[in-house]
Amino acid sequence: MPSASCLKSVGSLSQCPLATQVSATIKQSRSVTILKHHATLDSTLCKAGTPSFFGVPLEGSKAFLPQRKLHTSTAVQCAMVEAETKEALSKLTVDDAMEPSAPSVSLGSVKAQVAALFGEALKRGFPEEAPSPQVAACNNPKFGDYQCNNAMSLFAKVKGKGEFKNPRAVGEAIQKALPESPMVASTSIAGPGFVNLKLSTEWMEQRLLNVLKDGMATWAPLLPYKRVVVDFSSPNIAKEMHVGHLRSTIIGDSIARMIEYTGVDVLRRNHVGDWGTQFGMLIQYLFDEAGGADALTDIEHKIGDLQVFYKASKKRFDEDPDFKERSQQAVVKLQSGDPVHRKAWEKICDISRKEFEAVYQRLDVKLEERGESFYNPHIPAVLKMLDDKGLTTISDGATCIFFPGQKDPLMVRKSDGGYNYASTDMTAMWYRLNEEKADWVIYVTDVGQSNHFKSVFKAAQMAGWIPEESKDKDALPPTPRVDHVGFGLVLGDDGKRFRTRSSEVVRLVDLLDEAKLRCKQQMVERGREEDFGAEETEHAAAAVGYGAVKYADLQQNRLTNYTFSFDRMLELKGNTAVYLLYALARIFAIIRKSGKSIDDLKQTARIELAHEKELQLGLHLLRFSEVVEQAIIELSPNGVCEFLYDLSEKFNEFYAECRVVNSPEESSRLLLCAVTAEVMQQGFKLLGIQPLQRL
Repeated sequence: MPSASCLKSVGSLSQCPLATQVSATIKQSRSVTILKHHATLDSTLCKAGTPSFFGVPLEGSKAFLPQRKLHTSTAVQCAMVEAETKEALSKLTVDDAMEPSAPSVSLGSVKAQVAALFGEALKRGFPEEAPSPQVAACNNPKFGDYQCNNAMSLFAKVKGKGEFKNPRAVGEAIQKALPESPMVASTSIAGPGFVNLKLSTEWMEQRLLNVLKDGMATWAPLLPYKRVVVDFSSPNIAKEMHVGHLRSTIIGDSIARMIEYTGVDVLRRNHVGDWGTQFGMLIQYLFDEAGGADALTDIEHKIGDLQVFYKASKKRFDEDPDFKERSQQAVVKLQSGDPVHRKAWEKICDISRKEFEAVYQRLDVKLEERGESFYNPHIPAVLKMLDDKGLTTISDGATCIFFPGQKDPLMVRKSDGGYNYASTDMTAMWYRLNEEKADWVIYVTDVGQSNHFKSVFKAAQMAGWIPEESKDKDALPPTPRVDHVGFGLVLGDDGKRFRTRSSEVVRLVDLLDEAKLRCKQQMVERGREEDFGAEETEHAAAAVGYGAVKYADLQQNRLTNYTFSFDRMLELKGNTAVYLLYALARIFAIIRKSGKSIDDLKQTARIELAHEKELQLGLHLLRFSEVVEQAIIELSPNGVCEFLYDLSEKFNEFYAECRVVNSPEESSRLLLCAVTAEVMQQGFKLLGIQPLQRL
């Protein structure tokens, strides 16, 4: 853990009136209480626009967690939180000195802490320009671990001023202004002003050991959000979940898990299709087949296979004009609250929910249903808001919102007065922002809905619900913010949508059953069933099979299509979940073989990164937090998959050259094995994959 001087530096609190008091208090203390309050204070001060270590703009992507800049209202905002800050300070306990080994809460990623140091250097050396630090991991480790790349762009601003004759001189000034920190072993200048920084080995060793003592939460990235809504999965009632729902469900779940890991409150929302004209068709078909209200008796038996029931009702709806008319009348009765029709609708929804839940339980996905019917009562009021703001126009009888420079409008009310997807989506957004108080809403659907959500977001901006996007690429996206997470298709070997041999859509439950069955067969063939017993084999086959399906999807760039292949995803070698789960089990086997207790070792021993492969493994482990941070920035979990695969490769290199059990360095290396296992398990959890200690 960083020392007091490092905490003072990475906090970058000096621009706030409360900073001196906070820093002085922290400098004197080594208690857990103080450190926890330091994190709270840092979060509080950042509400006032104070620079902190929430992260930095990353090259090639839209800034998501940049160092904040002070605004004219900073003094006012600091005053607003002064009472809260003083109360927290009054609870701090002060000891004689602060030890480097003191337990800690999350200080953000290593990259963010390095960026905060360079941010302080830039503020000291170039107070007028005060650019945000541009920090990246060094491509060539011989130069260092991290690199500040501000010199060239900054030279363009200060060219001709004083002693700065070239970018290298700017780099030297940044290097000279860098605060002292126990994080830093050395710095150097390369090329036209790149400032390279090498981390202190002792600091790395202590941070690695601390994660065993204090838990993976201390490595969580820091996000400037209180509540996030993630809208994902969203199947339609009366239809079975199929392979098309796979990507939304597991990508959305992983995004929710990553944000939850940071400590932010996440509302997982399942926007199921449980309202609309199709329910008139289903209810009327049920009544016709079973005889009016009597259909409500033993309804599950009467419906049987819900998918077959839906197809039969749809066929009659398309072919029988009289049935179509009666179905439309049934919709009116349902929406007007007729108790018989309402009860039939509820029964149909209940049957679907049971089928959905069976899939979610297998995938270990938690969701709270907020279907179309939930928002339906709020639609009239929301549309009236839009009307009152003068945003709507009647076009061919329909109520639409037109956008400057865009041909197609967003239809929010049909010509017959009925509602559509846009009506519901606008209402759902309003509800999430105003009733659920979300400051970030994320929608996870296929890329085919991208244009629809662009229009919905633009309409929300015009209504004043969400701000316009910032023109400053280095600024934190204004809140409340909304994002659409699109994804490509799941394809078969023929390059077309993944289907069964009879051209039917693949049921998701069948796909998961097949994955589990194949994994179990692999385990039986290797004789693992005899070692594990039937129950543990069944459990392991499910964990590996479902994990393999998830990993094969999540490792892809989410925007691209990918070809589904059981054979590839269940490979024992290469970048697969099976390979990685076996790698983790191997680490646990090494620890078991030693006969030593990690709980005892972490209290009595230390980690020493003496060998080159130990250093390489340790540095890769320390970058876990920034990888997760980047995955949140990109709203794509594939970076976590890549990290885990690289981690397994680096561990293999370490194990090949560094004997662990019965070596002079056994204690240190066992602890390094334990950190690797902790990080791998956390990575699996973020992907929704169940880690196993033996396979």
